[in-house]
Amino acid sequence: MLPTLNGRIQTRIFLLAVVGSIWTLIITPVLPTGAPLGASYGATFSVLLVTLVLGVLWELVYHGIQQFRWEKDWPTLFGLLTGIPEGLLVWFLFAGGVTWIGSLTGPAFVIHFASTWLIVWLVANGPMRVPFIHWRINGGRLI
Repeated sequence: MLPTLNGRIQTRIFLLAVVGSIWTLIITPVLPTGAPLGASYGATFSVLLVTLVLGVLWELVYHGIQQFRWEKDWPTLFGLLTGIPEGLLVWFLFAGGVTWIGSLTGPAFVIHFASTWLIVWLVANGPMRVPFIHWRINGGRLI
């Protein structure tokens, strides 16, 4: 069963809110930010929030593109590679003056974003399929 647009949006929100938040709590103290820990947490969680909000909008774009594909879905690797344009957009917004995000150095942003994206993708394509059997049956909808 292919995930529906609504199911993909719900899954993205769930994974970034739960898995992304847990990973951000773990990795932020070791990121090369050069800022106090509180400021680093503010910046990394802001990046996570911006990624979540923009990700919902990206899902609409991806859904439109997928309509041109015969099976109306991405190959699994495309799901991983979509992190590249999403990460670039978040970085350009961040570097372009979204000042409430705080300060993150380029290396800290790349380490945080790439590792978070990879972990979320791995959970979505692995362990999440075991306890959430209905997630697959209901077209990707969690509810």
